[in-house]
Amino acid sequence: MPSYSLATPLAEAVGDTLAKGLRRAFQMTTVGDLMAHYPRRFASRGQLTPIAQLPVGELVTIVAEVLSATTRQMRGRRGEIVEVLIGDGNGTMSLTFFGQSWRVKDLRAGRQGIFSGKVGEYRGQKQLTHPDYELFDDEGTARLSAEAWHNVPIPIYPATSTFSSWQVKRCVDQVLTGLGEVPEPLPDAFRAAQGLLDARTALVRMHAPESFDQIGPARETLRMHEAFVLQAALLQQRQFVRMMSATARPAGDLLERFDAALPFERTPDQRTVGDRIAADLVGEWPMNRLVQGEVGSGKTLVALRAMLQVAQSGGQSALIAPTEVLAAQHVRSMARMLGPALAPELMPTLLTGQQPAAERRRAALRVASGQARIVVGTHALLSESTTFADLGLVVVDEQHRFGVDQRETLRAKGSSPHVLVLTATPIPRTVAMTVFGDLDVSTIRTMPGGRAGISTFVAPVGEKPGWFARVWERVAEEVRLGRQAFVVCPAIDASTETDEDEPVEEAEPGRTRWGVLQAAGLLESHPDYRDIRVQILHGKMPADEKDAVMQAFARGDIDVLVATTVVEVGVDVPNASTMVILEADRFGVSQLHQLRGRVGRGAVPGLCILVTEADPYTPARARVEAVAATTDGFELAEVDLDLRGEGDVLGDAQSGVRSSLRLLRVVADADLIATARAEAERLLAEDPALDRHPGLAAAISGRVSHRERAALAKN
Repeated sequence: MPSYSLATPLAEAVGDTLAKGLRRAFQMTTVGDLMAHYPRRFASRGQLTPIAQLPVGELVTIVAEVLSATTRQMRGRRGEIVEVLIGDGNGTMSLTFFGQSWRVKDLRAGRQGIFSGKVGEYRGQKQLTHPDYELFDDEGTARLSAEAWHNVPIPIYPATSTFSSWQVKRCVDQVLTGLGEVPEPLPDAFRAAQGLLDARTALVRMHAPESFDQIGPARETLRMHEAFVLQAALLQQRQFVRMMSATARPAGDLLERFDAALPFERTPDQRTVGDRIAADLVGEWPMNRLVQGEVGSGKTLVALRAMLQVAQSGGQSALIAPTEVLAAQHVRSMARMLGPALAPELMPTLLTGQQPAAERRRAALRVASGQARIVVGTHALLSESTTFADLGLVVVDEQHRFGVDQRETLRAKGSSPHVLVLTATPIPRTVAMTVFGDLDVSTIRTMPGGRAGISTFVAPVGEKPGWFARVWERVAEEVRLGRQAFVVCPAIDASTETDEDEPVEEAEPGRTRWGVLQAAGLLESHPDYRDIRVQILHGKMPADEKDAVMQAFARGDIDVLVATTVVEVGVDVPNASTMVILEADRFGVSQLHQLRGRVGRGAVPGLCILVTEADPYTPARARVEAVAATTDGFELAEVDLDLRGEGDVLGDAQSGVRSSLRLLRVVADADLIATARAEAERLLAEDPALDRHPGLAAAISGRVSHRERAALAKN
């Protein structure tokens, strides 16, 4: 009898052919990967899925009974068609097989089975053509009582068009017959206190339950495994960082001179977070801190003060920004904040891929020589040709716009540099604990004084078409008061299919109606805009042109800027009072909130108009209404999580973490995750190398793959 561990290659357990199929369909390579592919639901032989509700065009798996099976000759060519009628007591559908007359012997009237395929329609009746199926074993039922047979759950697995649910089940059954010991990730005392099953029993009952009563306890145990292994991996990663030695960067006269010249008082939160960062920079290990705060709450000021502290000892800081427009603006605003006394000393330097070659060479030389103590750039900072003399601090602006690999590439250019991650997208507590569990999290909630605030309105032009004209009148009124406006569109050109400059977070299916070119064209021909200066901005424009447009807008030489989401982060024009977002339903909650944060930044009150044709009571409309209802980004982050689900909120940059969440739900399981984290902290404090907990060490290396560990390490 073979014995398989979770590390056994699938080819050994199920054979080469099936192993290749599982790898292609689900990227599985080991028995552990297969065991972590849990059923998405369970059907019973007595529970027949309503055929009447099956959607045409969808891949479905149903339980049904064969009502009849017939064959007839194909017209115009040789061979027979097998037509099978199946039903569930509420509806019927047909199965069609071409040239496979032997199927009639299998598919006899009265037999029940599980059928899978893509739902089509023929002459008004739903049908499956060449479906996969598995019939229930009639001989087995004779040995079981009818009641027991009906109560044995049938696992329905996530499937693809090339690998059906019961093909997965056959592989699982084959593995379960030879499954050996399974590492126990939970400490025995903790498992007993939580009333959970041992690891092997939980897996067996999840994949092959004898009754529906067995599924719940198995699922609870495996959910705790996920939470515990993930939290232990994150906390272990924090330990690894703390085992590195960091160069202490004590503050000195640079920071004192900067603070003395500030024309305003720092907010209480800016002071608290600043003090925490200052302490981190003189600690024994590298800082690894996430600072979250509303748009305009002063995160850039906090980061700049950290850069000055690093510069005191001759160290350099590198800030990576998601767009060239934002990187260029960061350099300008930092030079302005440093003033004529400090700017020449620190030499804030811009480095982007779109700079002219000679300018970029000069900038790279200043960076490599250490002359530039503050370096701001885009992906050009990641280039092999970009080197630093003494990189002491890495600052990542808008972390959700960067993948973990990019962040690690920059970090590797220094010797254990400190890392400061900034985000203006508030992160719900549960997500912070699950995804950023190895980072220390600081929050800036208080906003600087002297801001007039923002009013947000929904313009539902689908129900009230007349409002569309009023939107443009309202913008013109603001411009005549000496103010400026943004008009944001979901694409550059609505006449092409795939020209999005920056992909919008939540684009609904279907072609956009308003691109930058169409909106600018509308305003050019609008009688109210004859004397209004309109300009466009999008990511496909040359870098120097984009920068020139933004600087002209900042100077007040442009009245209305029609743009894509290239203006989403960091663009600071205090005189801009109005933000119109066309097809607002094509954007996500956090993206709408970010865009809205571009106005109301000075003494001029902000106005945000969300133009939508989305039907009331749809998820798309709910997103727009949610943003209009509050300007509290932390409240919106929770709403966003409820509306979208954590899969989208975690985002592709955290794909390593997200892909390991099989049963765990970040929102619903917040308490469970907190319990797991507390126990993992206690265990790691006693046994940092997990010498006394080999089961947990094995589970971390098996469940959190090398790629995922790399992702965790790079946060």
